[in-house]
Amino acid sequence: MLKLYNTLTRSKQDFKPIQPNQVKMYVCGMTVYDFCHLGHARVMVVFDMVARWLRATGYQVTYVRNITDIDDKIIKRANENNETIQSLTQRFITAMDEDSAKLGILRPDLEPRATEHVQGMLDMISKLIDKGFAYQAQNGDVFYKVRRFNDYGKLSGKSLEDLRAGERVEVDSFKQDPLDFVLWKSVKPGEPYWESPWGNGRPGWHIECSVMSAAHLGQHFDIHGGGQDLQFPHHENEIAQSEATHDCTMANYWMHNGFVRVDDEKMSKSLGNFFTIREVLEKYDPEVVRFFILRAHYRSPLNYSDKHLDDAKASLTRLYTALRGIKVDACEIDWQQPQAAKFQAAMNDDFNTPEAIAALFELANDLNKDKSATTAALLKQLAAIIGLLQRDPESFMQGDTGSTSLDIEGMISARIAAKTAKNYAEADRIRKALSEAGVILEDTPQGTTWRRA
Repeated sequence: MLKLYNTLTRSKQDFKPIQPNQVKMYVCGMTVYDFCHLGHARVMVVFDMVARWLRATGYQVTYVRNITDIDDKIIKRANENNETIQSLTQRFITAMDEDSAKLGILRPDLEPRATEHVQGMLDMISKLIDKGFAYQAQNGDVFYKVRRFNDYGKLSGKSLEDLRAGERVEVDSFKQDPLDFVLWKSVKPGEPYWESPWGNGRPGWHIECSVMSAAHLGQHFDIHGGGQDLQFPHHENEIAQSEATHDCTMANYWMHNGFVRVDDEKMSKSLGNFFTIREVLEKYDPEVVRFFILRAHYRSPLNYSDKHLDDAKASLTRLYTALRGIKVDACEIDWQQPQAAKFQAAMNDDFNTPEAIAALFELANDLNKDKSATTAALLKQLAAIIGLLQRDPESFMQGDTGSTSLDIEGMISARIAAKTAKNYAEADRIRKALSEAGVILEDTPQGTTWRRA
């Protein structure tokens, strides 16, 4: 049985879906005002892996990941660029889709946008006001009464006494209590707005996900996921809004992936160690980046550095090297096979991808010895479940052949001719020239092959 760590209970639990064989999962997605960064990559890869494993074990999964397309940062960036909000957000949605496709991320089943659900937000806010959980302040904003919700803090473990004004909560003189958070923002000059019973304005950030998750998965669903940074206050506020509105549990299991760190420091624009997916992919193959993310447990910190990416590249190359030159035919996975059983047990233990990948390396070691098509097929099929090893080994090893002006195949032919003529100095010169260009030659009984360094 699958066990997963539930942030809500702070324990690892057996996974029991609300409806047999069906899983409804909501993951907080991107605010689309800039290119996606490494933290976004981790969220997308982690929950892509979760959805893939759930489906591989027989569940029918409905995976929803929202898009925030109205927000203070979006408005500010659009004004700075002198472009419309729609143009800005669509440009970065397209870029997000391109980046995620390169990382082997399957599209979620549904990708609702916040601007498509404003009426639902108005309806939820009205219900919260009617039930005494929200109020309109003198400045026109509508706020949620945090102290009115008795279970506030159950996800993050924070008590109301710990949440002093001025520390983690912005002080607002219009609030009845410094802990209260905004549900509806009254319009400011030059901002987009929607009509509402409380005047023209736009929704706050937290209300978006409460409405979109209920609209597409129902008021009570199985898994809610996102990055660790969203646990408080965003997910805490979602619970307060949703459960006060619907009088039922919002989600049974809450999953949070760990932070991305850069050279052991938290990734931050202010520290100058902030990397977009696109910047990383200029230096590294997308599958190497995916492998780098998955070989760390999703709840642990992920430390990014060139050294760690280089090591991930070398490790992934070992797996592809084992598959090189072996014809693989598709077949059913034999889950009784020792490494397959190990892979399965690891994935069922809170998606323990490091142990699952260790099982892949054990298979690769066997494959290096037996050169068996059956072993190769099992290696590829297990790896496919987490989105790895689906390319032709030669394609991976040789990388982007358009990235160099060298005629690699021509130089290999010239080296072979030089060796045949016993001109070993020329053969060595060609090998060295290729090596300096990052091309490694490997002489085998079947001939000379090459790969990127």
